[in-house]
Amino acid sequence: MSSIMLFFGLGGYEVIIVLFVILLLFGGKKIPELMRGLGKGIREFNNARATIESEIKEGMREADTKKIENKSE
Repeated sequence: MSSIMLFFGLGGYEVIIVLFVILLLFGGKKIPELMRGLGKGIREFNNARATIESEIKEGMREADTKKIENKSE
């Protein structure tokens, strides 16, 4: 989390203020729902990233296999 705070230039007090503002805007009952939605979105993003990564690796393996087959002919 410290890398995120350094990226945005936020210190401890700023994070507390941001969290307090979020609490005021959405209320205590809506925050768990928001966090579930955020977690679901992050999970979907990671699944899509992993799928794309595996497809790229599979394509690279196929290209390497074709190169080896063409050299042996």
